[in-house]
Amino acid sequence: MHIRPSVAAAGVLLLLMFFLAGGAALRESVTIDEVAHIGAGLSYVQKLDLRFNDEHPPLAKILAGIPLSLRGTRADYSSPQWTIGKSFFPAYLGQWVFGDWVLSRWNNPESTLVWARFPMLLLTLLLGWVLFVLGRRLGGDWGGLLCLAAYTSMPAFLTFGPLVLTDVAIALFAVLTLWTLGELWRNPDRRKTRCFALALAGALLSKFSSGVLCIAILVFILSTRWWPLAEQPSTKVEARAWRKLRWRALRQGGLLAAAIVYAVYFVFSWNQPVDIPGFAGHGWLLALAGRLLMPPWLFLRGLAWVLLTAVRPSFLLGHAYPHGVWFYFPVLLVLKSPPGFLGLLVLTLALAVWRRSKARTLAAIPVELAAHWRAIWVSLLVFTGVCLIGTMDISIRHFSVPLVLLTLLIAPLPRLIQRSKRRMAWTTAVLTATLAASCLVSAVRVYPHYLPYVSTLGMQRPLYWLMSDSNVDWNHALPEVNLFARQHGLADVPVDGYGFSDARAFVPKSRLWDCQAPADSDAGLWVFVSANMILDSHNCAWIMQYPHRQLAGGAMYAIRLPSAIPPAGSPGGPPPPSARRLFLNAPMEMRVMFREVTDHPERMQKTMDDMMATWQKAQSEAKQKTGQ
Repeated sequence: MHIRPSVAAAGVLLLLMFFLAGGAALRESVTIDEVAHIGAGLSYVQKLDLRFNDEHPPLAKILAGIPLSLRGTRADYSSPQWTIGKSFFPAYLGQWVFGDWVLSRWNNPESTLVWARFPMLLLTLLLGWVLFVLGRRLGGDWGGLLCLAAYTSMPAFLTFGPLVLTDVAIALFAVLTLWTLGELWRNPDRRKTRCFALALAGALLSKFSSGVLCIAILVFILSTRWWPLAEQPSTKVEARAWRKLRWRALRQGGLLAAAIVYAVYFVFSWNQPVDIPGFAGHGWLLALAGRLLMPPWLFLRGLAWVLLTAVRPSFLLGHAYPHGVWFYFPVLLVLKSPPGFLGLLVLTLALAVWRRSKARTLAAIPVELAAHWRAIWVSLLVFTGVCLIGTMDISIRHFSVPLVLLTLLIAPLPRLIQRSKRRMAWTTAVLTATLAASCLVSAVRVYPHYLPYVSTLGMQRPLYWLMSDSNVDWNHALPEVNLFARQHGLADVPVDGYGFSDARAFVPKSRLWDCQAPADSDAGLWVFVSANMILDSHNCAWIMQYPHRQLAGGAMYAIRLPSAIPPAGSPGGPPPPSARRLFLNAPMEMRVMFREVTDHPERMQKTMDDMMATWQKAQSEAKQKTGQ
C-alpha cells in the first residue's frame, strides 16, 4: 500500500507529539482541576450520575472515565464523599474530596492518572490530524504539514492536551463545527447537516464557552449578506431561496445537536436524584416530569454557575487586577508561543497583504473553500473579541480555540509563496522552513517543562513576575519536589504549593507550609514554594534572596532558609501579618480546610456550614467598608 509522503510526514509529527506530550504528562502530578474532573468522570461512567462538576459539560470527563471504569478503578459510593453531593452546593465542595480519594486513597495515583489522561492524549492527536487534513485542503500538502508542525510544537497543547480538561475538546469540536458549517453553506444536504450536528453537539458537550461558537456562526451568516460569497446568486429571488435552504439545514442541524446533547445528559444522569425544586417527593407524575427535565436543568444550571463566577482576579507583568484586562491574552500569546510560530503568522499576513495589493482576489484559497475560510477567520475575530472583553483572564488554555484557528491561518502560506516572484519565493520558502523547524527544535529542547514555558520574548524576567496560575504552576511539579527531597535525604518537606489536593500522594514526607509565616523551627530547612506564591497568591518576594534552585522549569523553587529567620516585617524577613495574602483570595485558608475534610470527610457538612458563614461575614464587612 502506497502512503503519500505528506501523510507519512504527518504521522512522524504526531508520533513526536505523542512522545513529547505523553512523556511530559507521565512526569507530572495531578493538576488542580483534574482532581475534580477525574473523580467526576469515573462516577459518570460507573453510576450514571452527573452530581459532580456540572459547572463543565461531561464529554471530556466521560472519555477519561471509560478506561478507568474498564480497568476496575475503585470508588466508595457509600462514603460521605459521595453522599454529600445530593444537592448542588454540597456537591461543589464534595467533588474535590471525592476526586482526591479516587486518586490517592482508593487507588494508586500514578496509574490512575495514566489511564485517565490517555484518552485525552488521543483526543489531542486527533485534533492534530484534523488540522493537517483541513490545512491540506486550504494550502496543499505543505500547508497541512505547516499547520501540523506549528500545532505539535505548541507548548500550550503539549501541556494541556493530555490533561483531563475541557480545552482541547472544545478546540477540536469548534474547528469541526466551523468546517462543517462551511460544507453545509456550500451544499446543504442531509449528510452535511448530520456532520454539522455531530460537531456542534460535541462542542456543546465539551465546554460552556461553546456559546461563543453560536455567536460566531450567526456573525458568519450575517457576513454572507453584507459581503456575499462568490457562489451566492446575484438576483434577489434566487438569493432568498438560496439562503432559505441553508437556514433550514442550519436549524435542522441545531435541533439534532440539541437532541444529542439532551440524550447524553439524560443517559448519564439516569441515577442522579432529581433536585429540581418542586419535582421531588410529590408523586410519580412529577418525578417523571423531573427526570425528563433533568438534562436541560443540569445544562442551564452549569451554564448559570459559570456566568456567575466569571469575574476572576488576574495577574500579569507584576501587577494584580481584580478582573480581566483586554491586553491579557495578546501578551500571553506573545509570551507563551514559540517565536517561530509568531514569525509564521507575521509572514503569512505580510504575504497576504502584498498579494492582495497585486490582485483583487486572494487566489491562495480555493474558490470552493471560500465559505470554510470565511467561517474560520470570522470565528477567530469573534472568539478573540470575547477573550479581550472577558472578565476571566486566567490561563493560555482558555485561548485554545483562537490558537487552533490562528494555526489554520498559516495554511495558505505555501501557496502564497508559490505565487510570488522567483527570488522572493526562494527567500520566503527558506524563511518559512526555518521558522517551522525552530518551533520543533524549541519543543524538543524545552521537554518536559511545557507548562511554565515562556519564550525568549520574556526578556529573562522571572516567570513569577510575568504571569501566574496554570501558565506557571498548577500543582503539577510535585514529583520533582519528591525527587529533590530524596536526593537530599530530607525527612521534613515543607511545601507551599499551588493547589488544595493532598500533596502527600506524590511527596509522602511533605507538610503544608506558608512562605509568609515561617516558624522559628523552619530555620535552615529546605522549603519548596510554587512560583505562583511568590508575588500573586502569597506575598513572598523576601524568600528569593536566599539560596534557591528552580524545579520543573521554574514552576517551583527549592529554597534554603537561613539559620535564623528575620522577624516578620523586618528587612530580609517575611511580610507582617497585615500584608499576608490567602490562596485564591479566599477569606479563609482553603488549603487547610481541604486538608481537614480530605482527612476527615465526615466533617464536610460542618465545614461547609462554617465556610458559608465565613463568606457571608466577609461580604458583610466588605459592604460596611464600602458604605463608609
